[in-house]
Amino acid sequence: MNIAAPRRQERTAHPIAHGGLAAATVLVALTWAPALCEAQTLDNDYWISAQGYYPSVDTNVRVSSKTAETIGTDIDFEKDLDLDKRDVLPAVSAGARFGHVLVGFDFFKLKRSGSIALQRDITFDDTVYPASAQLDSSFDSDIYRLTVGYAFVQQDNLELGAAIGLHATRFNLALSGEVNVGEGSVQAEQRRKDFLAPIPTVGLFGTYRIAPRLEASARIDYLSLKIDQYDGRLINAQAGVNYSILKNLSLGVAYRYVDYRVGIDKDAWSGRVRYKLNGPAVVLQASF
Repeated sequence: MNIAAPRRQERTAHPIAHGGLAAATVLVALTWAPALCEAQTLDNDYWISAQGYYPSVDTNVRVSSKTAETIGTDIDFEKDLDLDKRDVLPAVSAGARFGHVLVGFDFFKLKRSGSIALQRDITFDDTVYPASAQLDSSFDSDIYRLTVGYAFVQQDNLELGAAIGLHATRFNLALSGEVNVGEGSVQAEQRRKDFLAPIPTVGLFGTYRIAPRLEASARIDYLSLKIDQYDGRLINAQAGVNYSILKNLSLGVAYRYVDYRVGIDKDAWSGRVRYKLNGPAVVLQASF
């Protein structure tokens, strides 16, 4: 393979690919097996895709009050608060290629709520919800991803490159239930936290044409660092294959893995969110 001066040749017009990668080694293996895709195509310079994403979700949260000097409970939102472990999420992706430069954008959101009689005391911020209390909860997240990459290998059937980007998640979580306030008296209390956690990333990506109508792509983004009030670590990997069913339309499957850990240190409170999503997706992509 001569990659010293890759030359773009005439394109044939079969789209493709959405997903990313479950491990960096998949990029090396692109020429041997269909990895999966991150919504880019070798044949066209612009693409947009819609996904039905069905992940398994694991959410752990701890919020401690600095003013009341309380230590928050490590809360498993699926086990302790009965939030759904799986849900169907809509997701959209779009991208463009400008020579060797590729720009991509992703968005998906998760909205869940639950209600349960607590099995143990739970401390959230400055409030203690006692065992046996009925507790309503919600956990919403909007996830945005923007990347700019450079393809250092660019051929008719193969594209490999590296990217920098920003992975930002807006978290909105709330607990509401009765708490003890004195001898035999209770009152309803709600506590809510809403914050945006931005994490810059570096990553690798690749797309490989397996057959005239079939392409595979892979991507992984990673970073661990402290920025201002946030101390975060992120692994975002995708992988998938797409098949061109029409000239500018393709259908595919993908697998996405997101492991998000964020520490927050505000003036009045501190917290930690561990958030993991992984599962399959069905992808419909248009490119031109």
